[in-house]
Amino acid sequence: MKRFLTTRWAKALMFALCLAPLALLGLRGLNQKLGANPIEFITHATGEWTLRLLLITLTITPLRKLAGLPELIRFRRMLGLFAFFYGLLHLATYLWLDKFFDWQEILKDVAKRRFITVGFLAFVLMLPLAATSTAASIRRLGGSRWRRLHQLVYVSAVAGVIHYYWLVKSDIRGPLFYAAIAAVLLAYRLVVKLRGLTPVIRPQPATVANGPS
Repeated sequence: MKRFLTTRWAKALMFALCLAPLALLGLRGLNQKLGANPIEFITHATGEWTLRLLLITLTITPLRKLAGLPELIRFRRMLGLFAFFYGLLHLATYLWLDKFFDWQEILKDVAKRRFITVGFLAFVLMLPLAATSTAASIRRLGGSRWRRLHQLVYVSAVAGVIHYYWLVKSDIRGPLFYAAIAAVLLAYRLVVKLRGLTPVIRPQPATVANGPS
């Protein structure tokens, strides 16, 4: 397993797996299987995959420590970039397919509908993280400032869970499931910090969730 994780094939497989939801969504569209409201289906699918990939990215650090697989760090940047990518698709679906770039209507939505407000917040917080995802950004900001900036990923993840919870009207099992995962991940990091066990790790080129570990 460890040997495979260090190969280029492992990264290629991870890349393909991250693209699979988009490919399946495209196939459903071609076969006219997006339900009675295709725009709503696409919006929900891209939004949920944004949250899933964000939480999977945050899982990398505890998993590699607990499972003794430091090689997993190679995938954290890619997963974070794909979380941002699906978030961008989610936002584009809303702005383009749902609202047709009617900015007046969009601003009203942001101001009046709290789930949209917090959803916008979650995405806006991802922007500086994606923008500083390169090694050059780490050198320019310095490791310490870069890590502090990437603490925003926790706020973005929590905002994403709240966005999903406020969106649904009846069945809240999905949002509660993701909320439980986020709570466990945040609790793990808090315990590690309180125990003074957080190791000093050389900064990796990262994105949405790669900085704070």
